[in-house]
Amino acid sequence: MSNGHGEDLSGSLIAKQLINSGFSVDALPIVGRGMHYEKEKIKIIGKTKEFRTGGIGYNSFKGRLIEIFGGEIIYLLKKLYLTYKIRKKYNYFFVVGDIVPLSFAWICKKDFFIYLVAYSSHYEGKLKLPWPSKFFLLSKKVKSIYTRDFLTANDLTLQLKKKVFFFGNPFMDKFVNRDKEFKQSELSIGLFPGSRYPEIRDNFILILEVLETISDLRYFQKIEFNFALVNALSSSEIQEILKKRKWVFLEKINAKNLLRYQYKSLKVNFYWNTFENVLLKSRCCICMAGTAAEQAVGLGKPIIQIEGKGPQFTKSFAEAQRRLLGKFVFCASDYKNKNEQINQTISLIIEVIYLIKIDKNFLISCNQDAKKRLGENNACIKMVDDMNFVIKND
Repeated sequence: MSNGHGEDLSGSLIAKQLINSGFSVDALPIVGRGMHYEKEKIKIIGKTKEFRTGGIGYNSFKGRLIEIFGGEIIYLLKKLYLTYKIRKKYNYFFVVGDIVPLSFAWICKKDFFIYLVAYSSHYEGKLKLPWPSKFFLLSKKVKSIYTRDFLTANDLTLQLKKKVFFFGNPFMDKFVNRDKEFKQSELSIGLFPGSRYPEIRDNFILILEVLETISDLRYFQKIEFNFALVNALSSSEIQEILKKRKWVFLEKINAKNLLRYQYKSLKVNFYWNTFENVLLKSRCCICMAGTAAEQAVGLGKPIIQIEGKGPQFTKSFAEAQRRLLGKFVFCASDYKNKNEQINQTISLIIEVIYLIKIDKNFLISCNQDAKKRLGENNACIKMVDDMNFVIKND
């Protein structure tokens, strides 16, 4: 059971490893379509629905109202009823996310494992779990608790007075042994506007405005810019936006899901569904996303954030993300208007490029911090090995 886009990604990778270890696995994505499960050919239980903001959790007040009036509460109650109805079919539940799937597992009185990817002690120094999470986690039904970083594992071990584990983050396993595929000689910048519509459209246009402003600087002619886009923002919609903004079409390559456009002297690539490739070949990233930013930091890549209007990637979400991911996430946060925000963001981009080119210790420090924040590789294998051990001794 998983509760969001990034949670579905981790859930699908854990599910795949469980199947490889001989388990029978079904998926119950609580929010969203469960596309990551579909990709891994994991059977999805029940009907799915994509909500505009992807869940109530980190949304703006407006975003929360949209979800409530859009039927999310009723939808969640239906999901809970379904989970309760099918509970006897399964020996164990595996929970990925936050209080919502945790509550589902506890109400169903199932033995369960949980990966608390939504919470971290890096936010406040000490984890303040939402009520009644702590009560649920103290239940004897909880077989193992896995966290997203060392700090949280140690913190929760003390709070719960039982061992909590950190084995790494499953969403980083997508990149194991793939970093050698791409040459790092050229300076490539990845552009990540997020994954949820209609927010992704606004984020995309804001990143375009940054690019249009830097197009006057000759230095950026030598840099390759690559957008990583999802199907929610279609090729036809992108072309319509770019045409209105006087971008010049260069070429379309269907085999690579690629569009190329030019604005003044700046050339930009627009890729669909090749997110991992774009991220791997990027030296740094301009980001308005959640999981993408975490994966970038995990790969030792510095990030320049741009605060958006939301409903998810808001000023407060971006600030919380910086606390979570550390000092190599840079952001212009003290500005009076959009022009100031864009100009300050460009200054940060130039500063980061300068550090990459001139300071040999900068990327070394990024990689060292990546291990502290996201952990080592093969998290799925380590989690499933631990689960196997617990189940055999249960």
